[in-house]
Amino acid sequence: MATGNMKGIKRRIRSVESTMQITKAMELVASSKLRRARERADACRPYFTSLYETMCEIQAENPGFMSPFSRRKETGDVLLVVVAGDRGLAGGFNSSIFKMVDARIEELEGKAKILAIGKKACEYYVKRGHDMFDTFPGIAEDLHMSECTATAERIVGDYLDGAICSAELFYTNYVSPITQTPGSLPILPVEIPVEEKRIHAIPIYEPSAAEVFDHIVPRYLAGMIYGAIIDSYASEQAARRNAMENASDNAGEMIDRLSLEYNRARQAAITQEITEIVGGANAG
Repeated sequence: MATGNMKGIKRRIRSVESTMQITKAMELVASSKLRRARERADACRPYFTSLYETMCEIQAENPGFMSPFSRRKETGDVLLVVVAGDRGLAGGFNSSIFKMVDARIEELEGKAKILAIGKKACEYYVKRGHDMFDTFPGIAEDLHMSECTATAERIVGDYLDGAICSAELFYTNYVSPITQTPGSLPILPVEIPVEEKRIHAIPIYEPSAAEVFDHIVPRYLAGMIYGAIIDSYASEQAARRNAMENASDNAGEMIDRLSLEYNRARQAAITQEITEIVGGANAG
């Protein structure tokens, strides 16, 4: 009986060790992808920061400035751009952003369109029958700026045509390797906070400040979408690395516990054999 129990424990130890090898490998892969994602985000940030500062300057120089992209519309659907992951095994990474978007959809009472980015987002919203603007599964790892530019131009076109009255971006903000926070950001109409309207010199824009502003907006939106996807991708890798690290730690603890059970069972088997030998010798 003890021997059979020992064999079962041994099989469980081997199974957990095999799982632990997989979680360790996934942890290392996620760490590598996280590093590359942060490098990509840092490389593109100065360009889009410069675009934003230019938009701030234009509005600061023209207090009465109005653009088609800064006017609020009363009719039309609200476009929700949802950025989620392409894979699971990342803790609550995907469910956190879905919970936030679902609450917003309820508020809008049927006036929401969904632009889903990431395989998990596409599956989640298509399965639930939401009004889909478009779906982009599996683009985060090899994302190109041209894809974001084309998407931004479509959003801008629908906004100018009145098909949508506003657009909001939902993504997970990378704070640190331990902390990732889901959040939302309005992207249309364009809103420049008052405190950002500061300039040090007054540049001259050709052909006009308004035309430059309207020309920048689609590129700025593309940059926001690109940054959100890269940020979410980094957050996904960080969340997966943390989940796999916890899984590896749990597997290690389970192996220690099973090893202790195995040693106790082995000791009990040896004790039983000694008892039987001694009993047989006394009987003889």
